[in-house]
Amino acid sequence: MEDTSRIGSALPHDSARKHVTGEATYVEDMPKLVGQRYACVGRSSIASGKIISMDLQPVLEAQGVIDVISASDIPGGIDIGPVFPGDPLLTDSLVEYVGQPIFAVLATSHERARKAVTLANIEYQLQTPVLDLQQAIDQKFFVRPPHTMQRGEADTALAKSKHRFQGKLRVGGQEHFYLEGQASTAIPEEDGCITVHTSSQNPTEAQKLVAEVLGLSMNQVKVVTRRMGGAFGGKETQGSAWSCIAAIFALRNQCAVTCRLSRQDDMVMTGKRHSFLNRYDVGCTDQGEILGIDYRLAGQCGYSPDLSDAIVDRAMFHCDNAYFIPDIRIEGLRCKTNTVSNTAFRGFGGPQGMITVEAVIDQIAYTLGKDPLEIRKRNLYNLSDRNLTPYHQEVDHYSLPRIIDQLEVDADYWNRREAVKAFNEINPVIKKGLALTPVKFGISFTVSHLNQAGALVHVYSDGSIHLNHGGTEMGQGLMVKISQIVAEEFQVSPENIIISATQTDKVPNTSPTAASSGTDINGMAALNAARKIKNRIIQFLSEKYDVPLDHVKFKNGEVFVEERSLTFAEVAHQAWMGRVSLSATGFYKTPKIHYDRETAKGRPFLYFANGAAVSEVIIDTLTGECRLSRVDILHDVGNSINPAIDIGQIEGGFIQGLGWLTCEELQWDTSGRLLTDSPATYKIPAISDTPAEFNVSLLKNAANSEPTVFRSKAVGEPPLMLAISAWCAIRDAIIAASGSKSFPILHAPATPEEVLRCIHETGMQQ
Repeated sequence: MEDTSRIGSALPHDSARKHVTGEATYVEDMPKLVGQRYACVGRSSIASGKIISMDLQPVLEAQGVIDVISASDIPGGIDIGPVFPGDPLLTDSLVEYVGQPIFAVLATSHERARKAVTLANIEYQLQTPVLDLQQAIDQKFFVRPPHTMQRGEADTALAKSKHRFQGKLRVGGQEHFYLEGQASTAIPEEDGCITVHTSSQNPTEAQKLVAEVLGLSMNQVKVVTRRMGGAFGGKETQGSAWSCIAAIFALRNQCAVTCRLSRQDDMVMTGKRHSFLNRYDVGCTDQGEILGIDYRLAGQCGYSPDLSDAIVDRAMFHCDNAYFIPDIRIEGLRCKTNTVSNTAFRGFGGPQGMITVEAVIDQIAYTLGKDPLEIRKRNLYNLSDRNLTPYHQEVDHYSLPRIIDQLEVDADYWNRREAVKAFNEINPVIKKGLALTPVKFGISFTVSHLNQAGALVHVYSDGSIHLNHGGTEMGQGLMVKISQIVAEEFQVSPENIIISATQTDKVPNTSPTAASSGTDINGMAALNAARKIKNRIIQFLSEKYDVPLDHVKFKNGEVFVEERSLTFAEVAHQAWMGRVSLSATGFYKTPKIHYDRETAKGRPFLYFANGAAVSEVIIDTLTGECRLSRVDILHDVGNSINPAIDIGQIEGGFIQGLGWLTCEELQWDTSGRLLTDSPATYKIPAISDTPAEFNVSLLKNAANSEPTVFRSKAVGEPPLMLAISAWCAIRDAIIAASGSKSFPILHAPATPEEVLRCIHETGMQQ
């Protein structure tokens, strides 16, 4: 019998070797075609105003320039807003942020195109921009109307509370900083059709928008995505513009066209994680049990809606995190500023909501003189009388109490708490902090129609298998997981299976690979297709060998027909000779989910992913510098399809969350120009920021209660929020530094400057 490592096996990423050796092919690595040209976009230099005049003749006359287009040259629709209008591909009148695309250039090289766009003469009529989030709140300057969720009577609960306090929390944004920037190559085909190779999480949306701007039908546009060098949400909607630019030039000039953003252009012209300014009013008992909260969550959306409606919704869905709040009101504001339109980022608003309630928990603990872990445990959801979320979804399966109890012991929390206290008593300058925080993260797209997926499976007559599905690979290991799923169904080795690039002409109408749902929905679609073929083979063998259907078994690379043993390859060949269809499409739609925005009630999530982390930090009270010395994580991924991939996602997600909360700081000047527009001015975590001791474990015996693919759970986004434990630990150290004189209002990111500000405001102990 062959070795058929499948479900639960720690197989390496299918492209791991190619990543290391440089053999992995990205958009810019594709062989150049004869006559291939390069596009670059000319962008605005002001944040708000109108274009009075635009002279592009110097651009057209520049060396190597072949073509120049502006808004009037777009043959079809101009607005590429993914959900709501407001995102012109090129603007010819109103300018709403520094860096907004105005025109585009086609040249013989990328460098010549970049130089040419700087030669345009554009005259503006300046207007006063809105750049500050608080200003947008005060002016009710919104991209979409506010939305409110409510359960119970928050005002009544607050009025009756023994302890009541208010606070504000500023939560910064985050640059995606994917290794591969935005890139697309468009190739004209016969009959006016076009093929686009793009680094996109959302090939179908790219297909739709390219068709719209060209005035074509979708069947004339094929979009291909083999892999991305990272995305994190930044290529869900904001990769399509560059596909559209390349496609327009390709058809106009009948040549292959690549549109690739330089790192600086990418950082200036594409959206970030939304920054938030959150306000809370909280009431609790003497024991620290939360009675009521009144929240206002205000997200900075930038100049257009993009995905902000759903992102602020998810912040609202997650501002309870792991805690039951009997009476709660949540108002979500979608604030407009004259900055680049912010977009999806790993967690999709959930982190900005979740961090706020963790600040609340810390403040309750401080007020009552208790350990924050005690307050966290006291307020957890349970499965009996404390199981209804603010949006009226029941929490019907909940592993967090078990996770916290186990992690508390495994990480030796209480002994380390005493050791931290002892250390701080004898060290006046260097202080330690410790925190354990949980994560409860809902899994599903909150827009119901996106919870669907398709797949295509071929079994060839030699027993080899070809698989295609609607998910995209951005380094997260989706392809290897889905190959394991199909291999398990056929009981063959994953090496038998090749997965081809995601292509809109193979699997149509795909959802973006986002919302941590890639394996959940595409894996189930692939399983559905494989089962169709398997059932046809079983029917064929049953008839051929005159045996009952249940006497045909697939096991470890072989197919048993009663006592007769055949290899999978032999069976495939026999089925082909018997004229059995060995190709099938699969489909899956997530069950049970619904949400009514009018009543703010429903079940937006199929299930919740859970985890918890303990972080220990050291801060220097003279410089504000922090170091994360140890992290312990216990995370629930259900019945893990691939533990190696899952642990890698947990580690990477935590570090990315650590960057968001400690060192990644976006800065604009007073004119609306992004200052942190390169690796020289924007700091992401380095290997030296990884804790010296980094312990990650998967919760055992944790099969999903919902019938997901092999009872696994999503792992993409939830681990990022485990890093909130490090942010809470920093505040714990600041409390020690101040001698508990007052509760530190620590904003995020907790940069050295922010830590110093917080220390001095709370009054450092002398």
